[in-house]
Amino acid sequence: MDTKRQYCESIGLPDALNIRSMSELHSKLSEAFRSKDEIFLSIPAGAEADLSFIQLIEAARRQAKSDGKTFNLSSPASGNVLKVLKRAGFIESFDQEDLKFWLHKEVTL
Repeated sequence: MDTKRQYCESIGLPDALNIRSMSELHSKLSEAFRSKDEIFLSIPAGAEADLSFIQLIEAARRQAKSDGKTFNLSSPASGNVLKVLKRAGFIESFDQEDLKFWLHKEVTL
């Protein structure tokens, strides 16, 4: 068995990342966190998101950190997801960890 596959989970997300799909996504994330040490989310380029998606992902980030697991986006937030982050005021308050997670930006001093 491929060792990376044994410990790593890649979750492809649907195009609709809104309150109606959060229960299903929460279940997928919970299962991945129970069985894997490293989780990657793939957000479709044209995904439509709302604030519930951002809230769920932020909660998952905190849970992953608490459990000593790795949780990342496979590519930087873009399109509608990026717009939601901006409209909700997240971008302005991002710290270095947030920039790395959401935008894949390394901040060096």
